[in-house]
Amino acid sequence: MLENIDRSVLRIESLTKRYGDHVAVDNLSLSISEGEICAFIGHNGAGKTTTLKCAIGILAPDEGDVYIDGISISEDPLLAKARGAYIPDNPDLYEFLSGIKYLNFIADVYGVDTEVRNAKINDYAERLGLTEALATQISSYSHGMKQKLAVISAFLHSPKLIMMDEPFVGLDPVASHTLKTMMREHCEAGGSIFFSTHVLDVAEKLCDRVAIIKEGKLVVTGSMDDVRGDASLEDVFLELQESDENAF
Repeated sequence: MLENIDRSVLRIESLTKRYGDHVAVDNLSLSISEGEICAFIGHNGAGKTTTLKCAIGILAPDEGDVYIDGISISEDPLLAKARGAYIPDNPDLYEFLSGIKYLNFIADVYGVDTEVRNAKINDYAERLGLTEALATQISSYSHGMKQKLAVISAFLHSPKLIMMDEPFVGLDPVASHTLKTMMREHCEAGGSIFFSTHVLDVAEKLCDRVAIIKEGKLVVTGSMDDVRGDASLEDVFLELQESDENAF
């Protein structure tokens, strides 16, 4: 048991978050080990975004705690957040800055060495087709370009954990393929990925683990092979939805 805990890059324990009388996340617990990509699946309003925001420290849970690389986000929030990165579904960037100034600002925040940051920025920007746009103001960027910039900023300090909310929305097919490659490379280097998505076929092909949430409750979690069995992830998800509906 202790060995498994030590390998958990993300550990969520009995997380509960309420908005007034509405329980958005209900006693949710899960863990993601080093090297794993985990998909977070659920319908709109199921509690995915709230869970992600609590996990990275944007929202404070009403009950429970979150550990990033073994560090409690409630007890040592700065150190825990430094081990992670978060890409929201609609990146809110400093649009008065140019792309390169924004990335250098993020690198400064996390103390990334100049030589290291330059190499990473050049590599990621070239792979995502953003190199020529880095000198221009972010305010002139399309949604897809802003998403690419947010992706680069998240990978820049090589965090142990990267959490993403619908990361493929707004990306063209080439950029989507590049991001999937970057995600796998990150995990092969010892990191972990936790991301929400509605694109079930991408999750099925890319992920090692899957967690399915329904009305704030975690209803299924496990390895992709165990959860899927002989069916597709889409079949499993739809069956869970139908079983809940038939229960009423």
